Amino acid sequence: MTEFQVEVDQNEYLSDGASTVDAIATVTSSGQAEAAVAPQAAEIIVIDRSGSMEYPPTKIKAAREATVAAIDCLRDGTLFAVIAGSSSAQVVYPRSRGLVPANATTREEAKIAVRAVKPGGGTAIGTWLTLARDLFAPHTDAIRHVILLTDGKNESESPTDLQRALDICGGVFVCDARGIGTNWVVEELRKITTALLGSFDIVADPANLEADFRALMTHAMGKAHGDIRLRLWTPQGATVKFVKLVAPEVRDLTGSRIDVGAQIGDYPTGSWGSERRDYHVCVQINPGGVGEEILAGRLRLVEVSPDGTERILGQGLVRAVWTDDIVLSTRLHPSVAHYTGQAELADAIQEGLEARRAGDTDTATSKLGKAVKLAAETGNEATSKLLKKVVDVLDADTGTVKLKPKVSAEDEMTLDVGSTRTVRTTKK
Repeated sequence: MTEFQVEVDQNEYLSDGASTVDAIATVTSSGQAEAAVAPQAAEIIVIDRSGSMEYPPTKIKAAREATVAAIDCLRDGTLFAVIAGSSSAQVVYPRSRGLVPANATTREEAKIAVRAVKPGGGTAIGTWLTLARDLFAPHTDAIRHVILLTDGKNESESPTDLQRALDICGGVFVCDARGIGTNWVVEELRKITTALLGSFDIVADPANLEADFRALMTHAMGKAHGDIRLRLWTPQGATVKFVKLVAPEVRDLTGSRIDVGAQIGDYPTGSWGSERRDYHVCVQINPGGVGEEILAGRLRLVEVSPDGTERILGQGLVRAVWTDDIVLSTRLHPSVAHYTGQAELADAIQEGLEARRAGDTDTATSKLGKAVKLAAETGNEATSKLLKKVVDVLDADTGTVKLKPKVSAEDEMTLDVGSTRTVRTTKK
């Protein structure tokens, strides 16, 4: 049985008249659902079959074989389908419109159908996602997940069409996306997976796609809880400045808030297996005086069933205590400081790369230099390595860098994709 725990790290002490409260909520789930009561899973694999997937032909071949590998990872009884997307969306398997349970027969049938997919047409990702939503519609009791693969820009539909699709798909399923090659748009996949509570990554070399799809499907098969929300209560007069996922990556959840009562809002977190995630909550409260103490927020982890039934999985409290002790009130909790730096690091990289693409070398140098400094300060060695492929680091401590005159598309995109990945603080 899966168990959840919520821990809150903060410095609850505020100076006289101060009103901003920061806290890091660590949510940990451990254990797995017993086989006899494992939740129903529903999986759809969506592969790009646009004309560009044939250039080079290793891309479409890799897409087919990676999909076959993912099908092999399906747990018996998992409902599944495969969609091929171009300017339109087509169900590759099953032939009848709907999802079918995975077993030896359906897996083999699906693999035969997948290996027959041929490229042609454009790219309309919103259409692909909408078809996935339609296939999932009868299965509201299942944990629903999509693996999406594309190799190019979403140019066969308008941004409005894509946004409309994301609006109706949000909350229906989680989507993990992969971009194969280097001709797709990082910001598009970031937008899609942010809205659909999933991850995205670059697979520059088609030869690496099969292993990636196996890992994605294996991870999906470990999910035991579908719709879990972070519920935040704040006192009257308070304002939620932001709620962000900060580990294992940075994702702003503020705009996804669902109001459920007076001063109470839910922030969807998607499906869960055995894992740990950290959230940064920032609340603006009415200022108090020395000696006052209030509850600045109550965090609850709530599982919502398809029929609306709710179950509280864990709880944590955010406090505010006003003091005239300067030492206490000016102490920034290490976890808050660490994740604030990680969020600033992500922003600096993305802003720096955008400036570099626009030819603004001064801004690019400044922002990427700041990123180098922040990566060193927060111990994010993986990001430090990626930055060194884009800039020459003259002094990491001061963020003094020089832009490299030539940077490959793969290195730039890999840095952009990895900008939101964080390293965790060590719990003491």
